[in-house]
Amino acid sequence: MIEIKEDQLASLLNGAIEQLQAEDDRRLVSFTKKIATTNPLQFFEAAKHIFENRTFWTSSSQMLWLTGVGNAFEMGADKSRFEVIEAAWNKMLNEAYIHNPYEVPGTGIVALGGMSFDPINAQTELWKKFRPSQFRVPEFLLTKYNSSYYLTINVCVRKNDHAKQLAEELRQIEQKLLLGQKVPDDILHIVDESEMDPEKWMDIVRQATDEIRNQHVEKIVLARELRLTFNRHAEISSILNNLLKTQPNSYIFAYEIGDDCFVGATPERLVKVEKNKLLSTCLAGTAPRGKTEEEDMKISEALLNDEKNRQEHDFVVQMIKHGIKDYCTEMTIPEVPVVRPFKNLQHLYTPVTAQLRDGFTILDIIKQLHPTPALGGSPKAESLAFIREHELLDRGWYGAPIGWMDSSNNGEFAVAIRSALIQKNQASLFAGCGVVKDSDPQSEYEETKIKLLPMLTVLGG
Repeated sequence: MIEIKEDQLASLLNGAIEQLQAEDDRRLVSFTKKIATTNPLQFFEAAKHIFENRTFWTSSSQMLWLTGVGNAFEMGADKSRFEVIEAAWNKMLNEAYIHNPYEVPGTGIVALGGMSFDPINAQTELWKKFRPSQFRVPEFLLTKYNSSYYLTINVCVRKNDHAKQLAEELRQIEQKLLLGQKVPDDILHIVDESEMDPEKWMDIVRQATDEIRNQHVEKIVLARELRLTFNRHAEISSILNNLLKTQPNSYIFAYEIGDDCFVGATPERLVKVEKNKLLSTCLAGTAPRGKTEEEDMKISEALLNDEKNRQEHDFVVQMIKHGIKDYCTEMTIPEVPVVRPFKNLQHLYTPVTAQLRDGFTILDIIKQLHPTPALGGSPKAESLAFIREHELLDRGWYGAPIGWMDSSNNGEFAVAIRSALIQKNQASLFAGCGVVKDSDPQSEYEETKIKLLPMLTVLGG
């Protein structure tokens, strides 16, 4: 990684251009500066008519906000996706010109993206724009960290580029983005709704319980899809705004590719790494919220003492423990979970903390953890084999890691549940549940209906 101390964007661009030898050589230049207060959603909306691709992310604590627009550098992989992405990321960073005087997570060169749940499964037309693994470094990135705001400009330069002219073009776009645009108050109305026959889906649950009773597998997670048609094209910034209002303590994300946008509000962190400190969380075992405080407390206590949910939760705890033990030191895991409440649901929750060993990255951890038993099952290979054979949908990026990583080895990924793929005036919503030997198909179906609520509510349902 080449650290540059130039103060001016034009000087930085010129220095990179002068180092290029051949006309087809390219070099990524990254310039970060501190800026005045800027609304991340209005920045996102202002980019709608300038760039095709936008990305949005907030951490569950809302301490970190990332709004990326445009595409300065892209990494994708269909096979060996962790190794291919890691190699491309490291090569790009080693050659990049970076001006970033701030030691702030989410500044400098930041790649945002995600991956599919199962790259072996055949991809359908629904997810044709989303590769099995896909990350991009945005051309403009707005970062809000605590109460400070930063703007990073990323651009690939060529030998024949003119530094001052390019810098001026970038500044003009910057001014439009920082002015922002008001987020529309878009109220969608659902005009059509379709889903797989519930009886057919529940029959697959019955097949899964038979598989478990025959001791071929301990747990299988089954998902289903709900397809909606709206009265007009959906406004992504409006959907994000409504998710921010209605889903506190969740990761709010959007990854847009042209007219398709994968968006969601997930409560489930997969892993966070900051200065080699690792945090993963086990969030499995689900119950609804009560209508009164007293009812809420009773449901919470019942969840904490429910054998099926505790077993489901422990699958995840043990998997994370064994998955990261060779990559970390100083691992700490509480002996019993607590109940963590969210807007519509409450979950069993156990945090896992550790110190990441030198030489390993967040991608190494993701490779070990995905898919967790909360989204795939246990054992991993056997549950995935059942899902591939019986589940009648293409999960795409649903249930898979989505997040970001930066040039200072910080990063955070969540599990993309409570999510939807928006396509103009249509959307596919996804929800799943963990099937164990005593699962009741009707109860599991009702649980997926509850899990669809966060997205359904903001989409006019």
